[in-house]
Amino acid sequence: MMENIGVDQEQQWLVNCLNATLDTNQQIRSFAETSLHQASLQHVLLKQFIKKHWSEDDDNFEQPIVALDEKVLVLDSKPSNLMHPPTICTSFISRIPSSWSWSIGEVIRRLLLLCLDDSNSKICTAVSLGVASIALCDWPEDWPDLLPFLMKLINDRTNLNGVHGALRCLALLSADIHDKAVPSMVSILFPSLLSIVSSPQIYDKSLRAKALSIVHNCTSMLGTMSGVYKAETSHLMSPMLQQWMMQFSAILSPPVECEDPDDWSMRMEVFKCLNQFVQHFSAATAKEFMVIVGPLYQTFVSSLRIYEQAMIEGALDSFEVTYDSNGEEKSLESFVIQLLEFLLTIVGSARFSKVVANNLQELVYYTFGFLQITEQQIHSWSLDANQYISDEEENMYNCRVSGVLLLEEIINSCGEEGIAAIVDAARRRFLESQQQKAVGSKFWWKMREAIIYAMASLSDQVEEAEISGADGFDMKRFLEQLITEDIGTGAHEYPFLYARAFSSVPKFSSMISSEVVEHFLNAAVAALSMDVPPPVKVGACQVLSQIVTEVKKEVIQPHIMQLFSSLIDLLNQASGESLHLVLETLQAAVKSGHEASLTVEPIISPVVLNTWASHVADPFISIDAIEVLEAIKRAPGCIQPLVSRVLPYIGPILNQPKQQPDGLVAGSLDLVTMLLKNAPIDVIKALYFVCFDPVIRIVLQSDDHSEMQNATECLATFVCGGKDELLAWGGDPGFTMRSLLDALSRLLDPDLESSGSFFVGNYILQLILNLPSQMGQHIQDLVSALVRRMQSCQIAGLKNSLLLVLARLVHMSSPNVSQFIDLLVSIPAEGNPSSFAYLTSEWVKQQGEIHGSYQIKVTTTALALLLSTRHFALANNYVQGQQIQTTAGITTRSKAKSAPEQWTMIPLNAKILSLLADTLQEIQEQVLGHEEEDSDWEEIDAEDADIDHDLIQASTAKSSAKPAYDHLAAMARIYENDKDGDDFGDDDLLSSNDPLNEINLASYLLDFLTKFYQSDGPYFDHLCQVGTPNSNQDMKTLKLTYDRIATQGSI
Repeated sequence: MMENIGVDQEQQWLVNCLNATLDTNQQIRSFAETSLHQASLQHVLLKQFIKKHWSEDDDNFEQPIVALDEKVLVLDSKPSNLMHPPTICTSFISRIPSSWSWSIGEVIRRLLLLCLDDSNSKICTAVSLGVASIALCDWPEDWPDLLPFLMKLINDRTNLNGVHGALRCLALLSADIHDKAVPSMVSILFPSLLSIVSSPQIYDKSLRAKALSIVHNCTSMLGTMSGVYKAETSHLMSPMLQQWMMQFSAILSPPVECEDPDDWSMRMEVFKCLNQFVQHFSAATAKEFMVIVGPLYQTFVSSLRIYEQAMIEGALDSFEVTYDSNGEEKSLESFVIQLLEFLLTIVGSARFSKVVANNLQELVYYTFGFLQITEQQIHSWSLDANQYISDEEENMYNCRVSGVLLLEEIINSCGEEGIAAIVDAARRRFLESQQQKAVGSKFWWKMREAIIYAMASLSDQVEEAEISGADGFDMKRFLEQLITEDIGTGAHEYPFLYARAFSSVPKFSSMISSEVVEHFLNAAVAALSMDVPPPVKVGACQVLSQIVTEVKKEVIQPHIMQLFSSLIDLLNQASGESLHLVLETLQAAVKSGHEASLTVEPIISPVVLNTWASHVADPFISIDAIEVLEAIKRAPGCIQPLVSRVLPYIGPILNQPKQQPDGLVAGSLDLVTMLLKNAPIDVIKALYFVCFDPVIRIVLQSDDHSEMQNATECLATFVCGGKDELLAWGGDPGFTMRSLLDALSRLLDPDLESSGSFFVGNYILQLILNLPSQMGQHIQDLVSALVRRMQSCQIAGLKNSLLLVLARLVHMSSPNVSQFIDLLVSIPAEGNPSSFAYLTSEWVKQQGEIHGSYQIKVTTTALALLLSTRHFALANNYVQGQQIQTTAGITTRSKAKSAPEQWTMIPLNAKILSLLADTLQEIQEQVLGHEEEDSDWEEIDAEDADIDHDLIQASTAKSSAKPAYDHLAAMARIYENDKDGDDFGDDDLLSSNDPLNEINLASYLLDFLTKFYQSDGPYFDHLCQVGTPNSNQDMKTLKLTYDRIATQGSI
């Protein structure tokens, strides 16, 4: 049979090797196995050697470095006849003669270049990798003849092996080239590359594609440089663009052919190059762009025809993925994705979008074709429902996703005209699918599914637009017809159409009638109990999980018991992604079950607990299960029976933690913590008697950081819920308090790894907030332990949580903050004058890294309390001020090693004042909407201020005394409207139980700074002068305002 199949020398060698591994002769088998192993390594050995030993500046460098007196031994272990032992030959030199004037590096470079035209592609690839690796270190300064040599190879049309080797080497080199080398390389290289690309009669498509990949790499780097060197890069590229655009036109003009991966790869590289041209050299490209518009349209339309035949209908084998010699994927789908990405670039460009504006409807119409589900997807998803769920939820990179992104960009660029084009295309495609169904086409449903997929993906934009047509088109009626026309029959024949219709309902819910929503809810509940394909049940769960809590009680109640029964059955069958979806749906059902939840709790809880126990090592599934149990806990009348069901199971686990499988103890602690949060006191007490002592022992004895973290959270929740009553439950309040302190002592042990102590800050805060009288006598010991723990801390989050404890202690010491400072000054700290010096130094360094609305409030206001004391230690303690810029340009690793960061040192009181001013400035910027949405600052601002016209007008005025006064006066008026605090969830024990969370931070700071300035203007001026430069302007603005206040009255 081999005689009938054309095989090259390498393939024949591989066949011989594989056959020899089956030989009965042990020696021959060993020789064959050794040869295969050596062949598999030859690609990487040379590059690995160069990476490790060529340049000391390389991140992977290891001694020794290549030197003059070293030996070089290169082994070629590929035998030509495996029936005999492989011949091992030395192909370089075993020792460099001392009479040679070349260095060892020069010898290797020269010998590598001579191997670039080797006919063996494996050797050529290995050599190319070696050349490119060395070039990154040596070229152009230490290897000036590299590019001339490669150019000589490229221009020699009689040596195609040399052209191939040079192009492969340049492709690798251009991907990592230094920006300084690109301009000279482009001017020399591009004419030769153009000659290759424009000579299809000499060079095959794979070589031309490789040449285009080099063009793409170089223009990509030039595009990056154009941000700084716009004129220079444009001057370099503009003269070349016309010729390149002509070649691109020639490549794209022929229709796309089926089963021609090399052609797809070449066109892909064209689109990559065009992407760079359009993005970075748009003005010059626009002048020549019309030459490719026709060929681009031809490629677009013809590729859809091939895509539908191969991928949608499965009539061709083109959906099979192949790879080139470098491992690059060559597939029809990757080509289409690149095509759609280029179209997206055009549409998103203001300069080029007008090109497609005249054919917008046709562009959208054909794009819908690429959204159809493929035969490969049907095959994969039918075998594995988990894969279907995963691909849908994660928006896996494929033609469907790329097509939707293109449609979104059309809406963004063209507005209502774009939406109208999408709706028009959807209507045309819908009509076509009806016609296909009528004539018996077995693929009619794929376009229907694609239309629903597109419209659901764009539902937000469609909902905002007002679509109406002269023919009386009604969007509501169209969407309802789209999803309901086929929902009554064919679930087994068209499961993915059913699934798409179900999953789209939540997206369309605001645009369709409530009757249709209720119809789908009923259909989804029914589908879960029927014998239908898994995708249908997936779609049913998707719609139920999102809308069951939104519909009226009387709509869901008649079906709730059936729904619970079906979900419990699915829970026993599901795994992976489908299990996650079922748990999510069950959680929604429990939330909407109302009184029915109590009836089914004895049935649901054991099943969910079993699911949790079986998957406790899987963080995603176990969290989902606990969330379902939490929903049951919150259902009326369910918490007591749930806890009574959990305790007999959890107790033995916590009492014998070392005998449990991995993850079960930590998961059990999570479960107990969930049950404790916001629970009635009788439930907390019941949990205490079973779980409290075991949790204490886990903290004291466990070496598992997950167990320690979860046990710490559990103790904090016990203290938060039980408060001082908890001490008496065990019969000996003193013993219980000592147990809590023993646990704290271990968590603050400086020798304990930081991860184990991670949640100790929350635990301490619960102790001092809920057991203040008991903790008061231990403050000095607590501060000493905090200092030791902070000094050994390796995690910034832990350090910040301990600083929050310190800030809360400052508040608790008010109005005797000076005495607390005296206490801190009196406590020693290793390597520092005092604990006060160490803690405040760390505090002001970390203040900008503290996150969370509550945390920022507590720490910022505590700093203000410290400043208000004017304690002598504030002026005597010097802390980091402003960073000193010691070197120009970018700070590299080598610069950082030779010149560590340096800072000015300023008094602590000046630093605190500057931090307060910076905080106020941050809040002002948030009011104006300059900061990122949903940040911690915006969280503070949302409760502290409303935006009004006065503030916006004043804050945009030029800097002067009057505008500054207007600005802060406007702020004061805004911040007088103190809104309700953040709506904290059950998980935030700190903020929900601490009255400090009610502070209006903006008003607090404005009031504090005003009074501080008015009480001692000269002192305020002095601190402004020594503060950090960034805050000086804020201080000056405040001072101007306060001067104005002094003459016009208080705010």
